[in-house]
Amino acid sequence: MAEERQPKFEGKATVKLGGPTADEVWSLLEDFCSINKWRPGVDTCYQVEGVQGQPGLIRYCATTPMSSSKGDEKVIYWAREKLLSFDPIKRCFSYEMLENNAGFNSYVAMIKVLPVNDDDECKCQMEWSYTVDHLDGWTHEFLDFYVKSSLQGMAERLEKAIQATE
Repeated sequence: MAEERQPKFEGKATVKLGGPTADEVWSLLEDFCSINKWRPGVDTCYQVEGVQGQPGLIRYCATTPMSSSKGDEKVIYWAREKLLSFDPIKRCFSYEMLENNAGFNSYVAMIKVLPVNDDDECKCQMEWSYTVDHLDGWTHEFLDFYVKSSLQGMAERLEKAIQATE
């Protein structure tokens, strides 16, 4: 009997930013190995191999969650991620998770920074789209919430950093 294949989770989160332009946000976000500055919960990120801004670059990211299912023992969750595409003109990049200890399988994501011309309140928005094999213990709804809240936290940190330079 053939093994039943679990469905892939696919989703996209979008967050509008209040003041900065797409170029201002991209100037901070384009460094693939600086995600620890912008994404809440990521404590460490550094380049493992490759050339900055070039497909093939590999980064190591790690986080220590506030609580753990292992009692008092702190668990460090880590991932090695590979830059698949990088387009400074379109202000986007895609990457895949090569290996990790958090249960993600076949994870591929794209981050885009887009100008918004039809809204007086904001000048740009960020998009984070993803495709991942089914995750044990995760629902699709929870993964969507996780991505959306992570993107919202990134947008807030990026806005603050840009305001501080004005």
